Amino acid sequence: MDIVLIAGMWLDASAWDDVLPELERLGHRPVPVTLPGQGDGDASATYDDQVAAVLAAVDAADRPLVVGHSAACTLAWTAADQRPDAITGVALIGGFPATEGDTYADFFEPVDGVMAFPGWEPFEGPDSADMSAELKASVAAGAHAVPVGVTRGVVRWSDERRHGVPLTLVCPEFSPEQAREFIASGDVPELGAATALELVDIDSGHWPMYTQPAALAALLDEATRR
Repeated sequence: MDIVLIAGMWLDASAWDDVLPELERLGHRPVPVTLPGQGDGDASATYDDQVAAVLAAVDAADRPLVVGHSAACTLAWTAADQRPDAITGVALIGGFPATEGDTYADFFEPVDGVMAFPGWEPFEGPDSADMSAELKASVAAGAHAVPVGVTRGVVRWSDERRHGVPLTLVCPEFSPEQAREFIASGDVPELGAATALELVDIDSGHWPMYTQPAALAALLDEATRR
């Protein structure tokens, strides 16, 4: 099966390099996406440009599973919203779709029109405890500052059919039990409205594509069969 892979903030398609051979070994065709403004040098890129890039990848694939990581869980969910009949399902890794009307990823104060990777201090603890110093240095060195046109884009949803798309939430630094609490509290209304949601655990921090690529690939393989 085709599997469209969308990495989170500051990352480009190379974030999936260790996952690709694992997915291929399991019989899939992985399609990693480099988002506008995250690896192509386009400082004028917008959130809508990133949505368009995801939809273009979906349109070029054959009923793919669409995978989003971290903030890009919102981008993956746009495929369910705008292409509900063209995809097999969505898998979200370590994140949740944004709520209608919220900004996409306005997490840190931008400088000169971009939001740079803030270093590892904000991610100390469960997020990054499984990453070596060498891995952290490598990821930071390859991080891309993201244009504010992306980070401050406003998220809109349009098609209620998205709520019936098979959805797998991969829980890395938080547990499925914690995710259920988030959902029950009303903090993530898009997941609260999902009617085909499955929660699965992975023993990793926030970036399992680096630290647990084989285990992550196995969970995505399972998601394709939902």
